[in-house]
Amino acid sequence: MATVRLTDKAVAAARAIPNQRLELWDAVTPGLCLRVSDTGRKVFVYRYRTDDGRQPRMTLGVYSTAFGLADAREAADRVRVQVHDGEDPASERKRAKSAAKGEPIKTFDDLADAYLKACEAGEWKPRGKRQRERTISGHRAQLRLHVRPVLGKERVEAITKAQVRNLLRKMVDAGIGAQTNRIQAVVRQCFSFAISEDRVAINPATGFAKFATETPRARILSDAELKTFWGALIDPSGLRLPVRDGQEEGTPVYVGRAMRIAVQLSALLLQRRGEVAGMRLSEIDLDQGTWLIPAERMKNGFPHLVPLPPRASALIGEALDLGLAGMTDEEREKAPNDRPVFPSPRSAAKSVKPDSLTHAMVNIAAAIGIDDATPHDLRRTGSTVMTSERLGVTPFIRSKVLGHRGDTGGGSAVSMTHYDANTYAPDKRRALAAWEGLLLEIVSEAA
Repeated sequence: MATVRLTDKAVAAARAIPNQRLELWDAVTPGLCLRVSDTGRKVFVYRYRTDDGRQPRMTLGVYSTAFGLADAREAADRVRVQVHDGEDPASERKRAKSAAKGEPIKTFDDLADAYLKACEAGEWKPRGKRQRERTISGHRAQLRLHVRPVLGKERVEAITKAQVRNLLRKMVDAGIGAQTNRIQAVVRQCFSFAISEDRVAINPATGFAKFATETPRARILSDAELKTFWGALIDPSGLRLPVRDGQEEGTPVYVGRAMRIAVQLSALLLQRRGEVAGMRLSEIDLDQGTWLIPAERMKNGFPHLVPLPPRASALIGEALDLGLAGMTDEEREKAPNDRPVFPSPRSAAKSVKPDSLTHAMVNIAAAIGIDDATPHDLRRTGSTVMTSERLGVTPFIRSKVLGHRGDTGGGSAVSMTHYDANTYAPDKRRALAAWEGLLLEIVSEAA
């Protein structure tokens, strides 16, 4: 061990004897030492005395072009001030490293896993409401496709607002619109969870506006489009997608009867595609003509009673018969009462995915020359016609048909939320019956 006046030249020239370590203590900055290993690695350390007499050593940095003698002296001066104030920076660093090793959330991948787990367990409830399984599944896919590949291995506390903005900006530049805003929202939720876990103090996904401009869809199908589309649902034979480059003829469109019934019910009952796709026998009472959608399958988190007009009831009955087709009488008797009305082709115990309805409708619509039509457009079309002069349903009852809870019909929100348990079933039944009658008249299927 030697005490010398360290200079940049002396530090650069310092060499250790093989199998030994050289220590050069700085005469200018007491406590500062340059350690040189026989491999040539050079590290600046600082030794200080604590109030209890200990003399810990603290590594300041590895010698390089980015961290030289002047940097080491500045770092040593900062540590000296901390020690003078009664702190023990070396011990604090050890505790921080130990805590970091035991910290389950280190990277963004860890944070995403913890966030999804907390959502599934109902421990994390954004806006005070437990997230639905479909929402969590969507978040998992969004994180996997767009966020983990970019931020997954980054330390959570090191992720900056600039990194999040850059991720979103690149998505917009790639032509990704509304989904970019969804990604921003889920990243913001992840970091809100991290703040609640005392893992970070700042949310880097906040403080800037949405990147993508969203234009609400306003597509309404005309009577002529409804008639043509309904006819294709009844008889899709011969349907082909438009011819593409290099094709002599378009690809044939095949949509099974059960899926076509699901799309018809979307048009007749005006419920969301996920609610129709997930319909189960236990929710249906064909004798009473009702469909009770449980709270966990509703977007608003409340159960929703949907009266079933005659044609809708008949279609549900047909779908149930299709599900039992090919079974023996004994197998039919053993069929579970909670089986899906529209079972997945991969598992009879699971419902088809909501996306299946969209794919079916998009393909059929494309084959008959109807552009840009989705199941939600059927819901919007029926909703619009209901309150038009053609049917004259009040906006309040229309909202009840659609399962919306925001419309109070002129009453106070408190009264509607806490003091009105009515399902408005008779009013909804009249509205849906009127819409069914008009739709069947439009498509030339009226009795």
